[in-house]
Amino acid sequence: MVELATLLLGAAAAFVVFAIVGLYRVYAGPTAPDRVIATSVVGTNTVIVIALLAAVLDEPVYLDIALVYGLLNFLLAIAFSKFSVERGEVL
Repeated sequence: MVELATLLLGAAAAFVVFAIVGLYRVYAGPTAPDRVIATSVVGTNTVIVIALLAAVLDEPVYLDIALVYGLLNFLLAIAFSKFSVERGEVL
């Protein structure tokens, strides 16, 4: 039987791979909204990885870090939306 910690580490590794794939979209674009959405996806994957590591290592303080990182990721998306609306780039 596979241990729970091994499954959680495998899931964390999968999300790291997904984040690396998302970095391609951050680099390639083709538009600024695509890059921001990709950045948000990478940030969300990072929050998931931190939360999974908190469960594996039994360190609840990592959940606090994941929560703060998630809030910063959300604020980035809101700031970009406000910036886009002010510049008239909304379709």
